Amino acid sequence: MALNRDFVGRTFPPGEPYEVSRVKIREFADAIGDRNPIYRDPEAAKAAGHPDVIAPPTFPIVVSLGNPALADPALGLNYAMVVHGEQRFEHVRPIRPGDAVVCTSTVTEIRSIGNNEKMVIETEIRTTDGELVCKTYNTIVERGA
Repeated sequence: MALNRDFVGRTFPPGEPYEVSRVKIREFADAIGDRNPIYRDPEAAKAAGHPDVIAPPTFPIVVSLGNPALADPALGLNYAMVVHGEQRFEHVRPIRPGDAVVCTSTVTEIRSIGNNEKMVIETEIRTTDGELVCKTYNTIVERGA
């Protein structure tokens, strides 16, 4: 079944803030196998010009995973047939401990590619004070739609 084209252009407001901590940053760095000390050691981060440890560049995926667009049954998405097409990040600044961030997501594209459906979601990650930290671009493909 084709995805609901009425979702193109729809923006989903932010949910509850995600509170970033040194522990969450370290756990993510461990999970991806990145031993860079600026993700764990405040002194190493300061030596690199940061006020504290920073999150790895792909950390925003943690914040944006709970995208409400994907959970809306009216979209018609069959999760069992979804594969990850692409993920891209545009960073304004690194995410740091103490940041409380929220995501605003917009479905920017839905189209058919053969028997598949492609959907692109752009997400702005901002602090609760409104500072833009990162934009993410997530492409998913529903196979055999």
